[in-house]
Amino acid sequence: MMRGFAAFLAMLLVLASGCSSTTRHAPVMDRMPAGKKTATDWRPQMVSVKKGDTLYGIALEYGFDYKELAEWNGITPPYIIRIGQQLRLAPAQADAVAVTPLKSVAPVVESLPVAPAAQAEHKQSDGLLKTQPKAGKIPYSAEAEAAPPVVALKAETTAPKTPPPVEAKPGTTPEDKKTAPSASGDDEDLEWAWPAKGKVIATFNEASNLKGVDISGKMGQPVFASAPGKVVYSGSGLRGYGKLVIIKHNKTYLSAYAHNSQILVKEGQSVAKGQRIAEMGDSDSDQVKLHFEIRRLGKPVDPLKHLPPSNG
Repeated sequence: MMRGFAAFLAMLLVLASGCSSTTRHAPVMDRMPAGKKTATDWRPQMVSVKKGDTLYGIALEYGFDYKELAEWNGITPPYIIRIGQQLRLAPAQADAVAVTPLKSVAPVVESLPVAPAAQAEHKQSDGLLKTQPKAGKIPYSAEAEAAPPVVALKAETTAPKTPPPVEAKPGTTPEDKKTAPSASGDDEDLEWAWPAKGKVIATFNEASNLKGVDISGKMGQPVFASAPGKVVYSGSGLRGYGKLVIIKHNKTYLSAYAHNSQILVKEGQSVAKGQRIAEMGDSDSDQVKLHFEIRRLGKPVDPLKHLPPSNG
């Protein structure tokens, strides 16, 4: 009889622990649309192609990699655009996604049949079964002494195992990631260097459409990267610039190096500050010189306000 009573209590405790489990709600997540412009970004979302425009020129005007611009608009080589075509200046916006929690559903507990003998023996005067074990003295008998002790069952909560700490080796991180040498930190934190030695023969003048500075020099004189970054253009596809190199330094700044006689770097190549990228020349120019521009979000700014006082 006592064995049946112990089994009955154990069954009730297991069912009670199952009913007390807490239902967790799924988190609410809001995803911002891709390509959203910041408050300081003057560039529009779309631009219309005008007569004389090229994909390279539009990319330079708005401060983008032309391949990036082509990808956003589904344009493939040889990157031909037509007058009146609308070009997207940001990735296609993704639909906002919101995940709402599901309504909690109370767990359904199926009542198990109880032996009639146990019901009859453990009913109280009000007709309800006892739901809590109660300690009491049992008269001594040979059967009571031989019966196994009643053990209260406790529901165990399984805690997630914490992974063992990873021991970092000297000079490395646990992920063993390497940092790229190109500038990718604060967009305003760039230290510029002169791209070539020589006399400045023309200065920036927004009113006169002079978008940079011209530095005189000799044919074949080295031209250097003014700051670290990635070459996003290398060629002669922009009218008026001759053989041109464009370097993207971060999300904000580009620099352009025009009228070269030879280009020494390729598109997609990472370059360091002071690295030789071209040789001075007179391509698409009436004299040997380097035309140098710094562009912030595509807009030309005065290089002399960013370069050191002397070009050595």
